[in-house]
Amino acid sequence: MYTSSAVFELNFVNTPKDFLLVDATKNEIDVKLRASGFQLFGFNIKNKKVDIDISNLLQSDDRPFIPADVYRRQIEKQLPNSMTLLEMDDSAIYFDFKELKTKELPVKPRIRLNLAQNYLLDGEMQVEPDTITIRGPVNEVDTIEVVQTNILDLSNLTADFSREATIKRPPKLVNTTFSRTRVLIKGKVARFSEKVIKVPVKVINLPDRTEIRTFPDQVSILVKGKIEVLKSIEASDFQIIGDFGEAGSGTTNILPITIAKKPKELYSASLSETEVEFILNRIP
Repeated sequence: MYTSSAVFELNFVNTPKDFLLVDATKNEIDVKLRASGFQLFGFNIKNKKVDIDISNLLQSDDRPFIPADVYRRQIEKQLPNSMTLLEMDDSAIYFDFKELKTKELPVKPRIRLNLAQNYLLDGEMQVEPDTITIRGPVNEVDTIEVVQTNILDLSNLTADFSREATIKRPPKLVNTTFSRTRVLIKGKVARFSEKVIKVPVKVINLPDRTEIRTFPDQVSILVKGKIEVLKSIEASDFQIIGDFGEAGSGTTNILPITIAKKPKELYSASLSETEVEFILNRIP
């Protein structure tokens, strides 16, 4: 029989639920073993790791620990039956933990979007999934309210797209885990055109017993949208409003106007002018 000294690396397993192991007073241990020379050679005691179960720790002065006799028995169970643990450090191991927190966060895509000429993004981009779960120490998790993707370049698009984007991991979240590292970003792309529509100006909030005439009485609206949408729209789908209450003092005859109604299917709609002149007449 032979004796040999060795250093075992301690691998702590079964960390208490909702806690992260931050530090331990001991991560390796010096031991003296007895066995036959062949057994010592076959056991490969160099760089040997042993598991230490820390699911049931004792408490002392608000600091959890595992007594030496408890983890000694665990080490002995991992040795061959014909090998004996003669000596080892008999000090307890104390641990430092951080409380873990789980949080669900929305995903914000970062896109460099460059559409080909006469194409537009048809509706909002979709992110799948649009939320992910993170889990880590409270002091890390509480610093973040949204998760961003790394920048995704989409150039010269003429068709619908579906691309994977990686999640950007903030460097301050050192001990925080993410439920996933990639999301799928989808979008619809449509060809658009332009159309000019003339719409009458409607004036509201006129004083009693007055009538008004605007110059011009119709204003052009430049609209952009999908070709099939533009084919079906008419002037009656729009409303241009001039609020007489916003006409200013009586020394001016300028009335600001805005688009009060337009089809929601349009990409954009803009007035050729934002104000009109007017003449106000009193009704006897």
